[in-house]
Amino acid sequence: MSHLIATFFYVGHLRPAPGTWGSLAALPAAWLIATLTGFAGLLLATILVFAIGYWATKTETHGKANHDPSEIVIDEVAGQWVALLPVVYGAAMMQADLLALYPGWIGAFALFRLFDITKPSLVGWADRRDDALGVMLDDIIAGVFAAIGVVALAAVAHGLMRVI
Repeated sequence: MSHLIATFFYVGHLRPAPGTWGSLAALPAAWLIATLTGFAGLLLATILVFAIGYWATKTETHGKANHDPSEIVIDEVAGQWVALLPVVYGAAMMQADLLALYPGWIGAFALFRLFDITKPSLVGWADRRDDALGVMLDDIIAGVFAAIGVVALAAVAHGLMRVI
């Protein structure tokens, strides 16, 4: 069970770039959760995935030298969902269809992958922990950075659209 969870239903075994595949797989899952349960449901699911992902990662890496094997992508799922939270919240507040905010989905994905790959600042700090918590936490922090970027991009886009 821990392997199924840690690899997000074996998506983590896709090559190349399993982290990117995990982030991509997180998108339709987030859409489904948000469609059925709204913003609060996605927020709760993100918290649950973090907790279950921590357990699965800790179980899968116990006694192994590598605490962050590439097939573990549940951390990318949790981080990607964090990055999507402003998009889902915005859709709820505007009573808009989730997919109508597709630029936000694209921005959340691109920014999350950017911060997850480059590991700036606190993302790199968490990654260097070299334990199951670090595996999960670096992606949560990358998701927070991406969420802030999504809000900033939306502010710029909506500001420009009002001017035009």
